[in-house]
Amino acid sequence: MSPRRARRREPTRPLGVPRGNERVEEWPDGDWKVRMLTGGTSTKDYRCPGCDQEIRGGQPHLVAWPDWTGGDEERRHWHPVCWRKRLDRGPGRSRY
Repeated sequence: MSPRRARRREPTRPLGVPRGNERVEEWPDGDWKVRMLTGGTSTKDYRCPGCDQEIRGGQPHLVAWPDWTGGDEERRHWHPVCWRKRLDRGPGRSRY
């Protein structure tokens, strides 16, 4: 018989908080926290607010939310290109 290894437990964290490297980006519409997600960490499907297309589970994408107290409730999942070009959109653009 082989010895059993103790499982390494991950620290508990609030549900729904995505993993990845977080950074703060400064934009004309304010400061935003942005976190890149690899395909392996996402299993759900999301809808990108920039292009209104589906982001399939397993597809790399990013999550962004306003960098102010309470802004965590406004997290949105974006295609990286849609996030970079979001301020170039014309009338009727997403509020995010």
